[in-house]
Amino acid sequence: MMNKQTFSKRQGFFSLKEKEITVREDAPEGLRGFIKMAFYNLNKRPSDLKRPSDLRAITTRVLEIPPNRDNWSEFPNIDWEVEEHLKKCEWHLVYDIIEEIIKELNSEENETFTNKINKYFIENGIGWEIVNGQIETRGDEVFETAVKTVVSVLDNAQLQTAKTEIREALNDLSRRPTPDITGAIQHSLTCLECVTREFTEDKKSTLGDLMKKYSDVIPSPLDQAVTKIWGFTSEQGRHLREGEPPEYLEAELVVEVTSAIATYLAKKLKVKQL
Repeated sequence: MMNKQTFSKRQGFFSLKEKEITVREDAPEGLRGFIKMAFYNLNKRPSDLKRPSDLRAITTRVLEIPPNRDNWSEFPNIDWEVEEHLKKCEWHLVYDIIEEIIKELNSEENETFTNKINKYFIENGIGWEIVNGQIETRGDEVFETAVKTVVSVLDNAQLQTAKTEIREALNDLSRRPTPDITGAIQHSLTCLECVTREFTEDKKSTLGDLMKKYSDVIPSPLDQAVTKIWGFTSEQGRHLREGEPPEYLEAELVVEVTSAIATYLAKKLKVKQL
C-alpha cells in the first residue's frame, strides 16, 4: 500500500514552525490566495470535483453579490472572478468565506481543509484558528494551553456556568471585525468568581470580597495577584474611562491568568469533594 506522506514527513525533516502572532485584524494576500488553492486541492474523485463555480457560489453568497453571468468557463474566467472576490473583499469577510466553505464540505474534506488552513495560520503568524467549524481567536502556546485546560477541567468538575463564562470570553475576543474587549474581561472575571464561590460555598460575595474573607483559598502571595486582577478588571471591564479603552493584549492576559487560577481552584475543589 502506497504511503501517502510526503518525503519530508517520511524522513522526519518536516516540523511545524509556529511564527509569532502578528496578524489579527487583517487577511493577508497570501491567505486569500491559499484559500482557493486549499479548496481546489480537495479534489480526489471525479464525483467530488471542486470547481471554481462551486467556490464562486460561496463567495457571492457571503459577499452578497451576483455572479458574473458573462463568465461561463471554469478556467480561467470563473477562477479569475473568485480570485477577485477574495482579493478585494474586507478582511473579516475572508474568514466568513472560510467558515462558509467548511459548511459545504463532507467530514473528510472538512478535516483536510481545516488542517491546511490552521497550519497556514500557525506558520504565518495569524491569530485565528478553526475550532468545530468556526474561526476563533488564537493566542500563543501558553494562552492556548491555559484556555483549553480550564475548559476541560471546568467540564470535568461540572462547573457549567464558569465554563460558559470562559467560552463567552473567548467568543468576545473572536468577534469580527472588532473584538469585544470589555466583554472578554468581564466574562473571564465572572468565570473565576463562579469557581471561587463554589469553592468557598459563598454564593453572593464578589471576587474581591471573597479574597478578603477567605485568605487561605489561594496561597500567599498569589492571592494578592488575584486581588490585583480584580482591581484591574473592575477598572477596565466595568468602569471604562473615556478615551482609555483596554487593549486586546490586556484582555488576552486577563483571560489567560484567570483561566490558570480557575483551573487551580477547580482541581482543588475536586480534591475537597473526595
